[in-house]
Amino acid sequence: LSQNLKMVPVPEKAYGNFFEEHCYIILHVTQSPTPTPGASSDLHYWVGKEADAEAQGTAGAFVQRLQEVLRGQTVQHREAQGHESDCFLSYFRPGIIYRKGGLASDLRHLETNVYNIQRLLHIQGRKHVSATEVELSWNSFNKGDIFLLDLGRMMIQWNGPKTSISEKSRGLALTYRLQDRERGGRAQIGVVDDEAQATDLMQIMEAVLGRRVGSLRAAIPNKSINQIQKANVRLYHVYEKGEDLVIQELATQPLTQDLLQEEDCYILDQGSFKIYVWLGQMSSPQDRKAAFSRAGGFIRAKGYPTYTNVEVVNDGAESAAFQQLFRTWSSKKGRNRKLGGMNKLIQVKLDVGMLHSQPELAAQLRMVDDGSGKVEMWCIQDLRRQPVDPKHHGQLCIGNCYLILYTYHKLGRVQYVLYLWQGHQASADEIKAMNCNAEELDVMYSGALVQVHVTMGSEPPHFLAIFHGHLVVFQGNTRHKGHGQPACTARLFHVQGTDSHNTRTMEVAARASSLNSSDIFLLVTVSVCYLWFGKGCNGDQREMARVVVTAISGKNMETVLEGQEPAHFWAALGGRAPYPSIKRLPEKGYSFQPRLFECSSQMGCLVLTEVVFFSQEDLDKYDVMLLDTWQEIFLWLGEATSEWRKAAVAWGREYLETHPAGRSPATPIVLVKQGHEPPTFAGWFFTWDPYKWTNHQSYEEVVENSLGAALAVSEITAVSIGAPGFSPQPGDGRAGPSTQKALKGSQDSSESELALGPKVGANSTSTNISSTSPVSSGGLPRELLAHQAAEDLPEGVDPARKEFYLSDSDFQDIFGKSKEEFYSMAKWKQQQEKKRLGFF
Repeated sequence: LSQNLKMVPVPEKAYGNFFEEHCYIILHVTQSPTPTPGASSDLHYWVGKEADAEAQGTAGAFVQRLQEVLRGQTVQHREAQGHESDCFLSYFRPGIIYRKGGLASDLRHLETNVYNIQRLLHIQGRKHVSATEVELSWNSFNKGDIFLLDLGRMMIQWNGPKTSISEKSRGLALTYRLQDRERGGRAQIGVVDDEAQATDLMQIMEAVLGRRVGSLRAAIPNKSINQIQKANVRLYHVYEKGEDLVIQELATQPLTQDLLQEEDCYILDQGSFKIYVWLGQMSSPQDRKAAFSRAGGFIRAKGYPTYTNVEVVNDGAESAAFQQLFRTWSSKKGRNRKLGGMNKLIQVKLDVGMLHSQPELAAQLRMVDDGSGKVEMWCIQDLRRQPVDPKHHGQLCIGNCYLILYTYHKLGRVQYVLYLWQGHQASADEIKAMNCNAEELDVMYSGALVQVHVTMGSEPPHFLAIFHGHLVVFQGNTRHKGHGQPACTARLFHVQGTDSHNTRTMEVAARASSLNSSDIFLLVTVSVCYLWFGKGCNGDQREMARVVVTAISGKNMETVLEGQEPAHFWAALGGRAPYPSIKRLPEKGYSFQPRLFECSSQMGCLVLTEVVFFSQEDLDKYDVMLLDTWQEIFLWLGEATSEWRKAAVAWGREYLETHPAGRSPATPIVLVKQGHEPPTFAGWFFTWDPYKWTNHQSYEEVVENSLGAALAVSEITAVSIGAPGFSPQPGDGRAGPSTQKALKGSQDSSESELALGPKVGANSTSTNISSTSPVSSGGLPRELLAHQAAEDLPEGVDPARKEFYLSDSDFQDIFGKSKEEFYSMAKWKQQQEKKRLGFF
């Protein structure tokens, strides 16, 4: 924190609070039991909208010194209030709070158990939530956002009629965080979802804000940057020529990594969304010191908003977001070692138990199991699904669409994967019919199917594994085998792969130019079947090819080595012709890190909000999330988002089509529903709790309990409304009888303390307790609470939440964590802890 031109540390309990007159420095160091080699830290320089030039200069100099100490292994970010990067916002869950003024002028807002407060917070955002203090007036309200009237002992969340349940739920999470951190959990929370049904709460709001005159303002349009805007990427070379600074455009998307030379400096322009400055390892000290100032000059020259986010990345320590702006990326720090090792594992026999117990391995290999489960297959014919005889499983036609249902068991539970395979020549009607039939099957299986959209030629390893290397794609749109063709027709099949997890066979044009020295081809003629081995193929390829032959032709097989072909071989192909003879280089391993985004639609365009350093906690029942592992795109649907099921796959395709790196549109798209996550999805998360979705209280349940306690709200808020210095605003209408009574009560006992029980909405009711009760301070001795029956508890203690009445220090000592950490855990985990420690 930059204060009085000095940098001072911020106490941990105040993390997420930002005063508008200050600048802040945030250093984030990734902490993981399995750190990625070459992983970098993130250094953020945050500027409040009221911060003066001197404060900004002090913070900027501090950032420069920190960067020198950290020796360049950091990604530097310049953040402007209200326009922070997704990376910055991802640190602060469930949201950030902007404070007016400076720290010295408003320190009381960061103190716990301070109740003499009246303020109005404007809560905005979907995945990343922020709260801004605004004028205490109805003029601040609008129909599309959430507002929190904070009266110290009472906090009223008012939800605009145009807000979604997702926004309401996240707003409430932020409200509870304020209650915990600033009131020690001892403030009453009320929610206004419908003004007509929350009359007591509305009476309190009108007593503070005055009677509302006229209608509310319309919802403020969301100006989020959409995926199409983010796809506009240009690379500029920055260098000095004499005394002049030259910024020369080099390329536009898709970019390649070889454009970046280690002795130079570059600016990568992602429109008004973000500006990157890349510094090569051999770039000059002047380039490093001037990185932010050059970005600022570039922003001004382009006419971009001054708050445009700036990220400075160093050669070898680039962020995942920067890397994925390039078509390919090869890490200098060996970040692909882990993936390279995983690719070798796929060549050995898979242990199903290992895949089930180590979902991270299943995710890396893209294998839910070894492919030994049950397979059912349908072909889309006449817009309906027709079952395929098991003896023809794995035999597909380029002009058709197929549904393949795979059933397997994981830890005693039946799991399903439905593959939707689309041939290159399938008609639009057939594709539509395939999707409709997939939905019918999903309904039959009660929504338990994981749906994987597969395009011919881009089949994932598990799809190949379930056919054990026998996958053959024929030309045409009817199922047929070699001996079913006219006698005069020769047919050529290209066999690629070394084992059952990566082998596919595709029919190609029967001419010599289709051959390739690196692979194996099967030529089927009237009388004989030639198995042609190119000079570059190995023993594993030859072994798999012999297995594939039986699925294609029953004719006599003759093995032919490249260079020793009989005349009849060339005659069947229409004569000799040149073909590729250079050994194909092995495919490079992917070193891209997985990224998680929240999906939404704005004016028909896809809007993505990234969650950096993600965990399972970032998956919410109201979310549609996109997980990009580069080789696959997962669309995760929360249980409350069923109406977005059809749109989700379209969003996945739009994401691929508009990706600045020029991604393949054939990348598999996997539709995953909450509670049915396969290990290939769950394995990308550091930890995964399969029971997380059970015993989880929904937003609707929280609100229902909150409104159920509304009758007691006016009395509980008496002291807050009658706080010293408060007076009704001019033009106030008459308050309702409950509020008048509350105001009168506050005058009669303005000096009294009012203690509150557990939170509203936590399966408890509001409780008025005498000010002399030790419950009021949350400091009952542990002996009165632990291992005590309900009838033996002190008066006013909720038996279902005995632990709540411990002092903060006792709670930390007994549970080994703060109350905030404890109540953020899954409910079943809370119950286990309470049983173990005698508080259940």
